[in-house]
Amino acid sequence: MKKLFKVALAVACMLFAGNIAGAQTKIGYMNADAVMSQMPDAKTVKTQIDAYSKQFIDQINVMNNELQTKDKEYQSQSATMTDAVRSSKQAELQDLQKRIQDYNNNAQQQVDAKSNELIKPLSDKIRAAVVAVAKAKGYAYVLDSGRTALIVSPPGDDLTDAVKAQLGIK
Repeated sequence: MKKLFKVALAVACMLFAGNIAGAQTKIGYMNADAVMSQMPDAKTVKTQIDAYSKQFIDQINVMNNELQTKDKEYQSQSATMTDAVRSSKQAELQDLQKRIQDYNNNAQQQVDAKSNELIKPLSDKIRAAVVAVAKAKGYAYVLDSGRTALIVSPPGDDLTDAVKAQLGIK
């Protein structure tokens, strides 16, 4: 009885494994960064992001120049300063450095947020094109080869050109 049960179980496993193997899904890949860099709107977005970040860079440069000027002044006069004045100037320099660092962090967050806001419509277009291409070609999954390390990838499953065609990019 135990032998019959083991044989039946082995046969059931083989049938189940055969059904799984027959129902393999297609996996494709594409490079979203390559597609985005060739989109006509990408140049406009990059220009807008650069202009937005330049405002912050200019302000940071002004603050750095002020810090350098005050530091040079401190270095040249520190020998003749009293301890109270010296510690006051040091605190002022440290405060200015902290303000520059805080401003830089805040500026980076604002630039990142603006970049995400401006890039989202392009990403949405690419995603819609990938979904359309994957559906038309029968792919269940599409990986982004620009962000995923693909060890082995057959050229026939590269959907980058099909996505570009879907978006009207040559």
